[in-house]
Amino acid sequence: MRFSTLALSLMATLSWHAHASLKQQVAEAMPTLESLYLHLHQHPELSYKEEKTAHRLAKEMRALGFDVTENIGGFGVVGLLRNGEGPAVMIRADTDALPIVEETGKAYASKIKVKDEAGQTVGVMHGCGHDIHMTSLIGTAQQLMLNRDKWQGTLMLVAQPAEEVGGGAKAMLKAGLYDDFPTPDHVLALHVSASLAAGKVAIAPGYALANVDSVDIIVKGKGGHGAYPHTTVDPIVLASRIVLGLQTITSREVSPLEPSVITVGSIHGGAKHNIISNEVKLQLTLRSYNPDVRNQQIAAIKRLTAGVAHSAGLTDELLPEVIVHDSESIPSTYNNPELAKFVTVAIKQEIGAENVDLSQPVMAGEDFGLFGRTDENIPITIFWLGGVNQAVFDAAQKSGEPLPSLHSSKFAPDYPIAIATGVRAMTNSALALFSQK
Repeated sequence: MRFSTLALSLMATLSWHAHASLKQQVAEAMPTLESLYLHLHQHPELSYKEEKTAHRLAKEMRALGFDVTENIGGFGVVGLLRNGEGPAVMIRADTDALPIVEETGKAYASKIKVKDEAGQTVGVMHGCGHDIHMTSLIGTAQQLMLNRDKWQGTLMLVAQPAEEVGGGAKAMLKAGLYDDFPTPDHVLALHVSASLAAGKVAIAPGYALANVDSVDIIVKGKGGHGAYPHTTVDPIVLASRIVLGLQTITSREVSPLEPSVITVGSIHGGAKHNIISNEVKLQLTLRSYNPDVRNQQIAAIKRLTAGVAHSAGLTDELLPEVIVHDSESIPSTYNNPELAKFVTVAIKQEIGAENVDLSQPVMAGEDFGLFGRTDENIPITIFWLGGVNQAVFDAAQKSGEPLPSLHSSKFAPDYPIAIATGVRAMTNSALALFSQK
């Protein structure tokens, strides 16, 4: 795909032609979109449990005239609108919520509680903005239906489950997303930002989000009485050496020009003051952008942990186990630079250049990147959608107090402005892409 100067000029003509009416049309649609948002927010569902959410989105798509297929890779939904000859543009929104008790104090706060897989009662909350993503998806579909005379091609809406656990995109692709439906020429998505004011958008060309790996390390030893440590090989001491040693992988093995994070988020071992246990369990999260760095991190962890165990005199059968949870691994999201630039221009022309920023890559993960890592090598771009109330944002900037982050029980986006901005930004991006010849 090439975005020529001529194409950019054509895009500019199209977006300015639609500008005045699009803003007005979105404003007129906001009451129904707010109603949808509040429903989704108050009825969140956890990963792999998004049955009612999927049904509601499928119902909304069908009401707009889309050809809808449900239960793709779980509770995934695909909606197709064919509008003559032209490119295929896919827009994706994620649908799952988080096991969080909402503490925003809002009148519309989620009160849902369910049993998790461990049998524990947990709250459920859209603490990552997926309710805004879904509402923006339907709002964009509405606007593209209203403006069918302004574009030609195939619009493909994808409501993807299980993003929070890194399984949804994999499942939908495995189920034939690119085989049983039109292969898209471009793939777009948006994600709410908890550090950007509502009404604004930010885009990072190139790497936007990180590789994410969950790794368990089981450190083994020879337990015994705490009063006789010389008769044991203490796995807590070995685990402590490993935790410190892991920090040298990033600081002394990975190139300083390559981002790398290795965080030990959990360490558990032992049961009593005077007992040296037989094992300690560590849980790690690894982050990077470059796939080679990701492989280097994992190889170094295996080498380092084995070295610590050998240095303590342990034999091979008692070497630490390093378990990489491939099912939860997420590759980095790489925004095609040309597509990101193209979309940036389209969004600037719709909401104003002063409201569009250049974003820096972040170390959070998003399985959206998988849609661009198939054999088809489809260009993808995801952009950040500001979610913070402007007054709250300004006060935080002045005081230096941190804002509630994504995944926080107190994250309460300024949803009317965020939704309206998301619909306008995504609609004009799609209109511009459909204008490509």
